[in-house]
Amino acid sequence: MTTLTARPATDLDTLTGAVRTAIARGADWQDTADRVAGALREHLPSPGELLRPDQLTGEPGTSSGHVLHVEPDGSFSMMAIVWQPGAATRVHDHVTWCVFGVLAGAEHEDLYTLSDDGTALTEAGANPNPAGAVNGFAPPGDIHRVRNLGNTTAVSLHIYGTDLDRVGSSARRFYDLPIQD
Repeated sequence: MTTLTARPATDLDTLTGAVRTAIARGADWQDTADRVAGALREHLPSPGELLRPDQLTGEPGTSSGHVLHVEPDGSFSMMAIVWQPGAATRVHDHVTWCVFGVLAGAEHEDLYTLSDDGTALTEAGANPNPAGAVNGFAPPGDIHRVRNLGNTTAVSLHIYGTDLDRVGSSARRFYDLPIQD
């Protein structure tokens, strides 16, 4: 994780205000994620509004996160993630609700459920998320892996319902379990 990226006032400020409004309604996590996803759909920025050109580079198979905003009260954080071709997360779930929007390229999301006895994962679906796709989810039932299967860089904006500076990561658990069909 990097430090806050210096930038002039942009449409990200408008998005931040819209996220504050969505969160202020005091709903449960899934409803909050749905409301924040609506705000992101309405104010989806471009990668150039968020990141400098040098922040879009990297080695194949790597990703880099750039914290863009942490709300002073810790209620949410925004992070741009740059996914080079072949980059992938480990299978994980989250500490709180999460919303993401794909700004460039495409992200492939593999979805899983935990077996009843907790010893394996079951494939629950896959989402090809092209540029412009926005989605939100909340625990429980948020076990997934994100990959860049393309041959171009992908960029996404993630909004998490926590203070990333305080907790360090949005991931709650990593799953190194066998995957069943």
